[in-house]
Amino acid sequence: MPLRTVRPNIVQSIRAFRVQDLQEAATHLGQHFLYANLGNAQSKQDVLDMIAAQYTFPAHFGKNFDALYDCMTDLVHKSGPQPGFIVLLEQIPANAKFDKEAREQLLDIFRDAADYWADRKVPFRCFYSFL
Repeated sequence: MPLRTVRPNIVQSIRAFRVQDLQEAATHLGQHFLYANLGNAQSKQDVLDMIAAQYTFPAHFGKNFDALYDCMTDLVHKSGPQPGFIVLLEQIPANAKFDKEAREQLLDIFRDAADYWADRKVPFRCFYSFL
C-alpha cells in the first residue's frame, strides 16, 4: 500500500509516486480518484477549464478559484457520504500567465479542501507536479 506513510489529509508533491500506483491505491481504498493533466494550460482560465473538464464538474461551474473550492467541497459533500479522495494535479504550468502566486493560490484551494474534509474525517490526499 503506497500511501501508508502519507497523512490522510495533505497536499504534497507527487515525488516518488506514480500516477498508476495512486490510481490503484484509490481503487484499493474505495476512494475517488480525480486526475487532471494541466500540461497544455497556459493561463489561469486554461487551468480552471481543464480541471473542470477532467474532474467532470457541472456545467454551471463558475470557472474561478472560489467556484473550484465549492466544487471540491460543498457540492461533493451535498451528494452524500464520501469514502475519501486521491487527487492529482499533474504538470501545473509555470509561466508568466500562471506565475508563482497563481500556483500557490491553486494549491491553497486544495489545502483548504483537505482541511474541509479533515474536519469531516474524510481522507483527501492531493498530489501535484509542475511542468
